[in-house]
Amino acid sequence: MTAVRILPEVELEPNQAFKITIDGVDIALVKDSAGVCHAIGDTCTHGDISLSEGFVEDESLECWAHGSKFDLNTGKPLTLPAYEPVPVYPVTIVDGDIYIDPTPIS
Repeated sequence: MTAVRILPEVELEPNQAFKITIDGVDIALVKDSAGVCHAIGDTCTHGDISLSEGFVEDESLECWAHGSKFDLNTGKPLTLPAYEPVPVYPVTIVDGDIYIDPTPIS
């Protein structure tokens, strides 16, 4: 599938997560503490909770409900109770705009 323009990069603050939906797929767009943008599946694999409502810490996103942290680069859970990964989506920055391809990398 083709990458979709989401928003200007300057509109997403560091340590912020933002939920978007592309073709019925919920994705958490996250800018980590280093200013790098990531896109992972928005639904926690433990409790069907929106990850974009959670907490960004370094290169992880923590589910607010049960505390599972997911690696923003791999989608793998870093802490229990989640043990299944979330999908990771390609992010590109073109002319200052964030684009996401809704085809998962993993």
